[in-house]
Order: sequence, then structure tokens, then C-alpha cells
Amino acid sequence: MSGRRSYGDPCGVARGLDVVGERWALLVIRDLLLGPKRFNDLLGGLPGVSPNVLSQRLRDLIDHGVVHRRDLGAPARVHLYELTAWGRELEPMLLQLGRWGSRAPLPPGDLGIDSLLLSIKAGFDPARAGKLRGAYELRIGDDTYLAEVTDDTLTISRATTGHPDATLTTDIDTLRALTDGRCTITDAVQSGDLHLAGNQPAVERLTGLLLASFSPPPA
Repeated sequence: MSGRRSYGDPCGVARGLDVVGERWALLVIRDLLLGPKRFNDLLGGLPGVSPNVLSQRLRDLIDHGVVHRRDLGAPARVHLYELTAWGRELEPMLLQLGRWGSRAPLPPGDLGIDSLLLSIKAGFDPARAGKLRGAYELRIGDDTYLAEVTDDTLTISRATTGHPDATLTTDIDTLRALTDGRCTITDAVQSGDLHLAGNQPAVERLTGLLLASFSPPPA
């Protein structure tokens, strides 16, 4: 650790930046907020990062106690990277940073699935939780996510549930089109690009949850 750059400032902000202030570090943490990932999954979700830089950032975050590497062993021989309890404490700060940064100029490119789902979480209004309460499965491409709304919180994770209230199945391009207004739920269902399952009230709660964070506030 002695070779790493440090601000040399005892302020908590500076000490925090000593841990997560290197380029790509916060984006690695962002992409682990929804659950563990393999190295190649992290690499694929961070366009522009090189394997060497990603490896270094992971080593740094592991050394600092923010990320943990879990080895699945034989026969899989797969390494999973996941946030520690201390690392997970960064979630509210990252969501708030995302809200703040959303007012900055928008560069070209598409939101990744993690960023898109975290945008839904960042825009969640606890006042609406009672109207959206339930457990919903989001099947996006080859990945499955569980979105759970309780009395005042929304959690999203890479997980499944045996008995979701409603299920959404689509691909990332269709999900992007829905959230940025290029396509409606009705159009996506009619084209076969979106499949919804569950009773009607639960499906309406699921689609309401999906789109609420991207809808303009009422006048």
C-alpha cells in the first residue's frame, strides 16, 4: 500500500478518495451493487477499461477491504467479485452521485444494464411504495434480477424468486427504448419484444415501477 498515491490529508473525504478515488474504481463498485460478478462480466460492462487496469483496481479495492474475491472451486474454477459490508455502504452515496451527475452533459453511448437498473432505484419515490409493493422478476437477456418493493424501499439484485407477483422478459435494447420514451409498453408487447406475466394489478405495478424514474415530474 505504501506505493499508492495518497492525499496525505486526515479529512474523511480525502481518506475516502484514497480508497475509491482512482479512475474506474467507483464504476467497478457501481457494477457490483446488484450482486457478484465474474471478471469478464465486469470487463464487458466497462467499455474503455483495459484488463490490466481492471485487475489493478480490483486488487486495490480488495486490499482496502471494499471488494472480496470468492473462489467457487472445482469444477467451475470461477472467481466472483463482490462488495464487502463496508463496500455496500457506498450505495446511497453512489445513487446520490448518479442523481447529481444526471444533470451533466450526456455523452454518446447507451446505459449498461446495471446503470439502467440503478437509475430506477435512484429515482424510486418512497411515497409511492405502497402503490408498487411486490416482488418482480426482470429477465433481461440472459440475466435475471429481482426487484422488491416493501413499505418504503426498493431493492434490486441479481437473483430470482420462486413466486414473483409479476415477471418481465425482454432484451436490453427494448428496455432502453422503453425507459427513454422511444417505445411504449403496448408497442413492445405487440411486437413480441416484451413479455409480461402475472395478474393485471401486479403487471401494472411492475410497469409503473419500471417507468416512474424516467417519467417527467407532474407540472
